[in-house]
Amino acid sequence: MRLLEEAGHGSWTYCVDLAPEDGKRKTRRRGGFATRAQAAREMKAVLDGELRGVYEDRRVTVASFLRQWLAAKKEELAPNTYAGYADCVERDLIPAFGHYRLPDLRPKQIDTWVSAQQKAGRGRVTIYRVVTTLRNALNHAVRSWRLRYNPAKHSVPPKPRAAERTCWTPDEAAAFLRHNAAHYADRLTDLFEVMLGTGMRRGEILALHWSDVHLMDRKLYVRWTLAAVNNSEIHFGEPKTEASRAWISLSPRVMATLHRQAALQMAAHPNGRLEGLVFAKPDGSPLRPQWVLDQLRKRTTEAGLPKIGLHDLRHTAASIMIAEDIPVAVVSKTMRHSTLAITVNLYGHLLKDSADEAVKALSTALDHADAQAACGTDPAVGRSFGRAA
Repeated sequence: MRLLEEAGHGSWTYCVDLAPEDGKRKTRRRGGFATRAQAAREMKAVLDGELRGVYEDRRVTVASFLRQWLAAKKEELAPNTYAGYADCVERDLIPAFGHYRLPDLRPKQIDTWVSAQQKAGRGRVTIYRVVTTLRNALNHAVRSWRLRYNPAKHSVPPKPRAAERTCWTPDEAAAFLRHNAAHYADRLTDLFEVMLGTGMRRGEILALHWSDVHLMDRKLYVRWTLAAVNNSEIHFGEPKTEASRAWISLSPRVMATLHRQAALQMAAHPNGRLEGLVFAKPDGSPLRPQWVLDQLRKRTTEAGLPKIGLHDLRHTAASIMIAEDIPVAVVSKTMRHSTLAITVNLYGHLLKDSADEAVKALSTALDHADAQAACGTDPAVGRSFGRAA
C-alpha cells in the first residue's frame, strides 16, 4: 500500500502469508521500498523462494553478508585462521564485491577480478586465498538457503604448488645445536633441541606446560598450541586435530635437555616448583613466535648454515627419520599426522632410497621366478611342467 500519495514521499510495503509452520500461519511483512514495482518484485522473490526452498533477500549486500558470516565463524575458527579470513574480507572482497546485492553476484564478476589481479602481478597464493574465502562464505549462503547456487564455485584458480621445504642434514642440524650450546646455552638452545628431537610444531612447543611433561615416563603430551595474531595478540587453544593431541616419546637427548631446563627454572624460583610454560620469558609470559624466528635466523647465519624457518625444523626431524630408514608409518605416527597420505605427500620425495629398494626386491622376485622356470619347476605349484619323455 502507498503510505503517502505525494510524490517523493512515503514507501511501499508488501505483506504475504507463507506456508504454516507447526500449524501456525506465518506472515512476512517488509517495507521501505521506493516504488510499487520494487515491493512487488521482492514479494515475488519471497513466494518463489517459498516454492523452491531458497529465499534470496535482495536487500542483503555482499558486504553485509560477509561480515555476518565472519561474526558467525569467529567462535569456531583458530585465531590466526579468523584473522586471515577477516583480512581477505576487509582488504579485498568488500572493496571488490561489497556493493553488489548478494543474489546479483555472478561468476563473470569474480572471474574479471581474478584476471585483473593476475595481470597486476598479485601473488598467486594471495589470489587463491581470497577467492577461496569467498567460495567458503558463499557455500554457507547456499547451505542456509540464501542463494540458489555459489557463483564462486568455479572461479577459484588452481592451488599454487607449495614451495619445497628446506631441510638440514643430520650434520647441519648437529652443527646448529653445537653452535647454540657453545655461544648461548640459553632457553632457546634447549627449545631448538627439543624441536629437532621431537618434531613438535612451533605453536605446540611455545604452549608446552610443565604439567604436560612426564619425565619419569619419558613422554610429553600435546594439549595446547599458541598462536600470535599479527605477532601481538597471544592466544592459547587446543590443537586442531585429534591426531595432534597425542603423546610424544622422548629420546635421551631430549630428556637431558628438559632436565637441564627444569633445573634452571627451579633455581630461578624460590619455591623450587615447576609450573607454567616450559619455554618462556623470565617473568613466565609466552615467547613471541617472531622473536624466536628472528633468533633462529640470526644463529643460523652465525653458524654458516642454510636459511631455515621454525616449521622447517619439524621437516628436518622427519627427513632425518626417513634417512635413517624408519618406516614411513612410524614417521607418520611420530609426527602425529592425521593420515599416512599426508606424510607421503610431504616427504615422498625423500623416500627415493626406499623406493629403489622396493623395485629391486620386485625385480629380484621376478628373476628368481624366471630361474625356477628355466630349471623346469613351476614355482606356483612346485612341480615339473616340462614335456613328458
